[in-house]
Amino acid sequence: MRVSIASTVVALAGAAQAAASAWTFADASVSVGKASDKVTEKFTDANRVKKALALGHQDTLRVSLTTKEDSAAKRPHQAFLVVKEAVSGLEAPFPLTVKESGKAMVQISQKDLPIQLLASTSPLEASLVLGSTGSTKGSVTTVFDIEIKTDPSHAAPSSVAPLRYGKLDEIHHIFRADPQNPPKLVSLVFALAVLATVPALFIGWIALGGNLCHAKKAMSNAPLSHALFFGSVVAMEGVFFLYYSAWNLFQTLPVMGIVGAIAVFSGTKALGEVQGRRLAGER
Repeated sequence: MRVSIASTVVALAGAAQAAASAWTFADASVSVGKASDKVTEKFTDANRVKKALALGHQDTLRVSLTTKEDSAAKRPHQAFLVVKEAVSGLEAPFPLTVKESGKAMVQISQKDLPIQLLASTSPLEASLVLGSTGSTKGSVTTVFDIEIKTDPSHAAPSSVAPLRYGKLDEIHHIFRADPQNPPKLVSLVFALAVLATVPALFIGWIALGGNLCHAKKAMSNAPLSHALFFGSVVAMEGVFFLYYSAWNLFQTLPVMGIVGAIAVFSGTKALGEVQGRRLAGER
């Protein structure tokens, strides 16, 4: 995080500027390592640990102290050990476990530190932050430095950049090609199959009693209606062919509407003329 936790705690603790007392600590020590090779250093609010403490991948850093309000041992509202990377300003807070008597303790190992701090090549700065609501002034004290010792048998820790919202690269849309008609050979086969039904249609019409002799009389009684009706049927087939070969749907629909309307009106009159002849007994 970029916002300093220490600054926030001290700002809350120092709300009353007229305070005379302050939070301090005593009997402070820090130890690192196992029992056989443990390193222990003492520090005060005036004297920090001079040498950086090496924290290995299996080591545990333990800080113990007594918090005081002015000169009396007491438990503050806020007690943190803040580990900070000086170059980037990134920091991680670790709350101390504090008793009512002021006895405080915190333990840190490498697994508790963020990857960004583990990857630091420079020593990390550890500061003790004490504060509370009320008139007592808070304190931020740099107490020691931590040098991270990574395990040589394991890969160095690495972090993935977090997702940040911002301007993205321009998107270039790639549209699919227009659909292609089926192969001409397939289209020709189906066209011939449709045309082959035309002779079958006329054969069936003649077998059922169709009379071509009435064609002349029908054309003389209602020439325009019969011509338009037959022409609209042929025109509709032409529209379907154009839609298949070249036109799109928006070109086809208006023409189909016009041809369909002509077929309805002309067909009504043409069929009326046929009905008149049938009622007259002509077959």
